[in-house]
Amino acid sequence: MAEFKLHCFCQSGNAFKVASMLNCTKADWEPVLVDFMKGATRDASWRASTNEMGEAPVLDHKGLRLTQSGVILDYLAGVSGQFGGRNEAEKREIWRWVLFDNHKFTSYLATYRFMKAFQPQAPDPAVLAFLKARAESAFGIVEKHLGKQPFIVGDRPTIADLSLSGYVFYPIDEHGFDFAAQYPGIDAWRGRIKALPGWKEPYATMPGERIQPFR
Repeated sequence: MAEFKLHCFCQSGNAFKVASMLNCTKADWEPVLVDFMKGATRDASWRASTNEMGEAPVLDHKGLRLTQSGVILDYLAGVSGQFGGRNEAEKREIWRWVLFDNHKFTSYLATYRFMKAFQPQAPDPAVLAFLKARAESAFGIVEKHLGKQPFIVGDRPTIADLSLSGYVFYPIDEHGFDFAAQYPGIDAWRGRIKALPGWKEPYATMPGERIQPFR
């Protein structure tokens, strides 16, 4: 039996953040499929037994059940001794960027991608335009920041990088952003993350059926 169990599905960038951490720390882990696309997280019994918030990822470890990707990443940094802050100032800076990611970077990118690629009904163009503009604003902040240093918090990767990179490795036909052409700093940073030992692409990491974008 694996030491860690990650409740996840292949389309979830938030789950991918944690899966990447587990892979890059060479943790002994196994995935547990959350059939999100068929409504698993909206099921009352799943919420009662797994996560009352109705979200993935969920991590099981030694009798603990943890939810919310930022909390899980912080926990894994402590358990593994890797990708965390080396002092209190670094820890604060890591959390500054994890919170920015959750509120702005991932928040707008993930919502835009879902509505564009996977929402069965056609989204309101005005809503899509709003989300796209907000995502691009967040990209611009990160692009400028990465012009000063190779990783989000200085010269080495941390959980801030794994958090912010959760959705940027999905295929361009899902989200429509050409990072290589539009955001060279982000694209170079993606390359540095991909070079981490143990790192794998999201669809090679987590279970579930890959779905072609609806539009």
